Parts: sequence; structure tokens; C-alpha cells
Amino acid sequence: MGGVERAEDGCRPVEPALRQRTVPLSGTHGWFRGCIRVRLSPSRFHTRVPGRLTIRTALIGGGAAGIGYAIAERLSRTHCVVITGRRAASLETAAARLREATGAVVGTLVSDIAAVDAATTMLDTMTARYTQPDVVVLNAGGPPPGRILDVADDAWRAAGELLLLGPLRLARLVLPAMASRGFGRLVFVTSTAVRQPQPDLATSVVLRAGVTAAAKLLSLEYAAAGVTVNCVAPGATDTQRRRDVLASRAERTGQPVAELDAQDTSEVPAGRPGRPGEVAAAVAFLASAEAGYINGTVLTVDGGRTETF
Repeated sequence: MGGVERAEDGCRPVEPALRQRTVPLSGTHGWFRGCIRVRLSPSRFHTRVPGRLTIRTALIGGGAAGIGYAIAERLSRTHCVVITGRRAASLETAAARLREATGAVVGTLVSDIAAVDAATTMLDTMTARYTQPDVVVLNAGGPPPGRILDVADDAWRAAGELLLLGPLRLARLVLPAMASRGFGRLVFVTSTAVRQPQPDLATSVVLRAGVTAAAKLLSLEYAAAGVTVNCVAPGATDTQRRRDVLASRAERTGQPVAELDAQDTSEVPAGRPGRPGEVAAAVAFLASAEAGYINGTVLTVDGGRTETF
């Protein structure tokens, strides 16, 4: 095509002459070399040393929609982003939207974090296709609503694989590699229901309490090597998940969804549900180099609804 090389993953084509104006890329982040024109701009990339750039790569779970998509959009300003999820079509659609909206480098990886071999396969595929992640955001859709005595054993097991065991398998693989490179960020997206339980979200409450404890333990392992582990706990957020929970409550109680929505919002001092982008901003902060001394904590994003510190 007239001497223009076309890169993979939807990146803009770059004329060979422009390559002479790019700068060397540090680490193993050559997967996007030639995809974008690299400019020495501190607002575009968050780490810079003379003559070189460090452009970090973020792996984001559930990146096709909702909070995960918002996180991908936010991190794409300062990272190369790989979004993962179970459905290839949804991921490709989301990646195309992100590229169009931000001009960012965005990759996709189809994976089900709840599968026993998913973590190993995911990391192997990502390393071969892109590079190892510097930032991992463990975000997964919540399990079906249900009160604690109504949840069957099989549902507990499935939710445990999704929310706890799958993420722990991935953490077990990525944390030592992050430590060897001297930088890493692991962020779990949990829920304020861990500290202020909602009866009809039993599996989420119980298992994400376990996730929070696991994150605290993980935060002790590699902190001295520049690796942090934290949680972001959203409250009521305007996503499809919240709409599904309200619909389930309406079916169980017979109350209209609009009434339940208003009741739920009335309990938030901010007077509204959160926006996915507000959760994403919290994740982006914890993923940044500036947050290197914040480790083993839970950042609550709920408009003030949670009654305890």
C-alpha cells in the first residue's frame, strides 16, 4: 500500500520515514512498536527518562462493558491496554470503540477467569502476542443475586472460581514477574457490600470479603520490589449489573424497579449512582507510579454511602 506498513490490533498505519522519529522503547513493550507515533509528552506517557520511554501495559478483566470498559478507556491514556473477557465479539467491538475514541493501542484476549487453566493460558497467550502485564485489573461480573440460604452449593462453587480462585491463580503468576521488573500494580475491583452487606447479594458479599483478605495478604509479598496490591470497592454504579440487581429485587418483592431505584439512590449522600468513569479514575490512580506507597488498602467509591471508614 504505497510503502505504508499496517500494524495489527487496529493501530494506525505508520509511514517508514516516521519510524526514524520514534524513541527506543524500554522493557518488552515492542508489541506496539510502529503502531503509534511516539512523542516525548509527559501527559501521554507517565514515565520518562532521557531518550527513552517506559510505556506500561495493562491487562483489564471484563473490559468489554461497564466498569471494565471505563477502566480500559481511562488507562488507555497512559498505557497500552489489553482487555479480556469470555466473548470474542463483545471484546472486538469494545476494542474498536476504544481505538476510535482514544487512538490508543488496544489488544484483546478471550478468556474465562473461572476456568481452572485460564490463568496460565491467558498469561502465555498475552506474553506471546503482546508482552507481560505491568498492571492487572481483576474485574469480573458479579454472580447472580440471591439470599444466603437460597444459594445452592454449585452456585457457591461457580462464584468462588469466578471471584476468588481464578484471580488468585493469575496473581500467583503475575506478581513474581512484576517484582523481577521492579514495578507492578494489581487492583481488585470488589464491592462496598463487603463492608455493608446487602442480603440479596450473598455470594458477592461473602466471596469478595475473601478477596479483600487475600488482597491484603498479597500486598505483603512484593511491596519492597515496587509491586502494590489494592482493592477498589464501588458502591451503586450505573451499570447493567445494577439494573439486573434492581430487576431481581423487583421480581422478589413486587415493587416497581423505579421505586427500588429511587430508594437505593436515596441512601447515597451524593444523591445519585456513581458513573463507571469515576470508578475507573480510582483504579487509574492506584495503577500509577504516584501511588507507589499505597498498598494493601481498599479505596471506596460510593458517594459516601458506606457507614464505616
